[in-house]
This record gives sequence, structure tokens and C-alpha cells, in this order.
Amino acid sequence: MKSKHLTGDQLLAALAALSNPHRLRVVAALSSGGRNYVSQLARELNISRPLLHLHLQKLQDAGLVTSQLELSADGKALNYFEAAPFAIDLTPAMIADAVATLTNQPEK
Repeated sequence: MKSKHLTGDQLLAALAALSNPHRLRVVAALSSGGRNYVSQLARELNISRPLLHLHLQKLQDAGLVTSQLELSADGKALNYFEAAPFAIDLTPAMIADAVATLTNQPEK
């Protein structure tokens, strides 16, 4: 995801996803530690798996992380997540361009 090509809706989703300290920690952990599966990531971040799933879903919906389901050697399904490449160069001009594409317009 490159900021030059973000629509208003994509910008809102990305900013909303990054507005939570847990989600910032998830992106940081995946960025520095590489791809990881949910149970291990939950242990590293010291949060419950259900809570982590909620945060990962929000980040994935915004295009900030990706996931891939894989089978381990013992047949367990492991959902691996990794940080997606993205850059958001937040400038007034970029915001003005993104606002022009918003699908949810305020009521007048």
C-alpha cells in the first residue's frame, strides 16, 4: 500500500487500524520479528489469542498485515501473519486528494 494511491476510505481504514496501541505493537512485532503464528505472537505480546485475532482482523482489513494458513508437521493448522509493505506519507495535499474519493460523505 503506497500513500499516493490511497483512496479516502483506505486512508481512514489504515489510520483507524493504527490508532490502537495493541495494533501498533502487532505491526512492530511482525516488522521486526518477521512472520509469526497467532499463538506465538499472542505470547510475545502478552495478550489473549481472541483479542489478538480481533486486532489482526482489523489490520488485515486495512491491508496492513497478510495471513497464510499452513499445516504443521503434526497436522495442526497454523495461521501465519506478516506485516504487509506499506508507506503512508501523510501530508495536507495527500489528505485533500484522499478526501475527494471518500464514499461516506457527511450529511449537509
